[in-house]
Amino acid sequence: MLVTIDRSSPQSLAEQIAASVRRNMADGKFGKGDRLPPARALARSLDINMHTVLRGYQILKDERLIELRPGRGAVVTADAPSQALVIEACQHFIDLAQHTGMASPDILQLVTDRLKPTA
Repeated sequence: MLVTIDRSSPQSLAEQIAASVRRNMADGKFGKGDRLPPARALARSLDINMHTVLRGYQILKDERLIELRPGRGAVVTADAPSQALVIEACQHFIDLAQHTGMASPDILQLVTDRLKPTA
């Protein structure tokens, strides 16, 4: 797996790691039960602190895209590819809205106004 970071980006390194992994999941490069690279090895290859990688993995865990298992590391969950695609699109939308100057309440209202009730 290719995890990339951009040191000149205003996005935190942990967020960049999570986003890079999400993109790989959305592209179908991971399936249920696949393991992500060990945090120590990924940190070494990116020349960053291991705890930064672990923060990125924690973001993915909080999004329920991976499980962190003692002794097994980070493991992709069953529905990760479809969720990853939606989360990545959502993050892109939020970044775009904030870049144009929209505040969080306005972004939430925009989404709420466009949600259609399920019948």
